[in-house]
Amino acid sequence: MGIAADIAIILVAGLVGGWIAQALRQPLILGYILSGVLVGSGLFGLHISDHHDIELLAEIGVALLLFALGLEFSLKELKPVRAIALIGTPIQLLLTIGIGIGVGKLLGYGLYEGLWLGAMISLSSTMVILKTLMSQGRMGTLSSRVMIGILIVQDLAVVPMLILLPALKDLEQGLPVLGWALVKAVVFLALMVFVGTRVMPKLMAAIAARNSRELFLLAVVAIGLGVGYLTWLVGLSFAFGAFVAGLVLSESEYAHQALSEVVPLRDIFALLFFASVGMLLDPAYLWQNLWMLLGVVALLVAAKGALFALLGRAFGYRRVIPLALGLTMFQVGEFSFVLARVGVQTESISQDLYSLVLSVAILTMLLTPMLSGLTAPLYHLRLKRGVPEVLQTFNLPQEELSDHVVIAGAGRVGRSIALLLKELELAFVMIELDHRRFEEGCARGLPMIFGDTTRPAVLEAAGIAHARVLLATIPALSTTRQLVDEVKRMHPDLDIVARSNGLEELEELRERGVYEVVQPEFEAGLEITRQALRHLDVPAFEVQRLSDEIRREHYGVLHREGKE
Repeated sequence: MGIAADIAIILVAGLVGGWIAQALRQPLILGYILSGVLVGSGLFGLHISDHHDIELLAEIGVALLLFALGLEFSLKELKPVRAIALIGTPIQLLLTIGIGIGVGKLLGYGLYEGLWLGAMISLSSTMVILKTLMSQGRMGTLSSRVMIGILIVQDLAVVPMLILLPALKDLEQGLPVLGWALVKAVVFLALMVFVGTRVMPKLMAAIAARNSRELFLLAVVAIGLGVGYLTWLVGLSFAFGAFVAGLVLSESEYAHQALSEVVPLRDIFALLFFASVGMLLDPAYLWQNLWMLLGVVALLVAAKGALFALLGRAFGYRRVIPLALGLTMFQVGEFSFVLARVGVQTESISQDLYSLVLSVAILTMLLTPMLSGLTAPLYHLRLKRGVPEVLQTFNLPQEELSDHVVIAGAGRVGRSIALLLKELELAFVMIELDHRRFEEGCARGLPMIFGDTTRPAVLEAAGIAHARVLLATIPALSTTRQLVDEVKRMHPDLDIVARSNGLEELEELRERGVYEVVQPEFEAGLEITRQALRHLDVPAFEVQRLSDEIRREHYGVLHREGKE
């Protein structure tokens, strides 16, 4: 069957690899690369008839990855952390490239291959970091926003790297080619700005007016890949054109819908790309050079991690942020695979260097969740041994806090509670570690403490010893668990009301002594049901009876265990 059979084999192998990766709580791309290794090595009788055809399809995967990146790009996301993102990230990239040249020299590579090595290891993994932050419940914190700002600029840096690095292979011939490529890129960008502001909005409006989802999807993909093809015709990168097309579309009102439509297609072709990356990995190389690879990984983790930590401090970030940057952003990213593939195709790097980068990338990605998870324990250890940091507070009463409510978390739930308590003129104080939410609370005139809710010093500042009740509105179970344990140690008799995301969490929190557990999703579903029953002319007393019965049954585990 030719290419159809090849695609079927890769998709099935990718499904198995992705399933295994998710079961091990690893990024799906590691499973995709593993499936490519298995298919490429011919294990279990799996063989690809034509690697070249798969590589051509993988090019579409690269283009769609960069197209989606362009659609997702937003200057608004960079604004709060623009200094470290726009100035610090280029510094980090250049210094890491220097480290790569040094490592390459130690391993016997020349200056040019060392330059490629430095460029590839300078990029961190957006996919791995975002997945790690989400699983740890750290999305929305100031440290996560700094990381995302850096990652956006790193991902954008891939585009000029794809143009610059191959042109540097032969400086005498490459510089004129590079200069001409830059001229063409500037002209192309100017044309795209004109087309994007004058033509594309009208085109997208006309297509959207047809109310055909299939036509809209086709138009989005055609724009992304069509612009990429035009750039290839004029001698520029196919992926560069796709990125610019996404960047232009990102400023239109159709950007969110375009992104949602193209993401499934992007993910399928990304599977083909990462599988094709894995096909080029030699398992024998990994085994034969295991100790050398572990040494490179250790050196990279130490050097790149220290560089990110120092960068954070240099741009004025304190507390846990430098530590979080160093322990989370050290890995080699997925766009390094894009660079590596281009390096192999243009014969700029050897197969040996390709295998080195791919192996190091996989190992560092595997290490990320474990090392990133050490951030909170190490920071707490440092605080115990060092001088306590000064807490940032706002609008706290001058007199000692007493008989008040402590709200842990200033997200949507916590803020709603705070505004209601303020309306009722009841005493309360909020604790929040996300600086953006802290500033929003300050702007509303709410009594705020900036800090980690699990830290004794922060809880003492909130007057936990004299509080009436603690409301834990934090969605992350790991943080709520630490908070409950610390509060029970400091004030065993304090009633705690916490939120949970499921029955397992509900039972665990009850076992830890939580007075009441609330599930926001369950309560929202119950209220929607109540409103539906009222519109169906069910008597109000019957609606209330049913609601109370459902709630008692759902939360019954708490009451039953409380009586035992």
